Amino acid sequence: MGRALYAISRWLAVAGGLLLFGMALLTAASVAGRGLFGAPVPGDFELVGIGTGVGVFAILPWCQITRGNVLVDFFMSGASARAKAVCDAIGAALYLFIAIVLTWRLGLGGLDMYQTGERSMTAGFPRWTTFPIAFVLMAFLLVVIAYTLWESIAEARKKA
Repeated sequence: MGRALYAISRWLAVAGGLLLFGMALLTAASVAGRGLFGAPVPGDFELVGIGTGVGVFAILPWCQITRGNVLVDFFMSGASARAKAVCDAIGAALYLFIAIVLTWRLGLGGLDMYQTGERSMTAGFPRWTTFPIAFVLMAFLLVVIAYTLWESIAEARKKA
């Protein structure tokens, strides 16, 4: 299971990175269009905001599975392997709780936007359409966090 999660997380991180790169290109094109022709890309700020959000959501599982999220190596450099595993487990448990709450609220927010028919200001597309993508990415992140929590608990027990 770990290999599959790792592979999917890696693929999502690459896709998220490419999406963020695309948002940088869109921003550059809009700035160039504004400077050279007095005409930016219509709805650029909406597209960049949405693309950046989805890109970051896509990268989060990779950060978790590679243990690339905020680590306090300075304070833990002298700690035992068991102490590091226990701290990783505590951090993963807290992250899992926060991610559950965020996923729940993301789902409700998307449903609310769908029911109200809210549209973006400039481009006029339905705002709810990005929520299912973000929800699926967050749900996958929950699976990855649960896996790393289980892995950290197993490491802490093994090193006892």
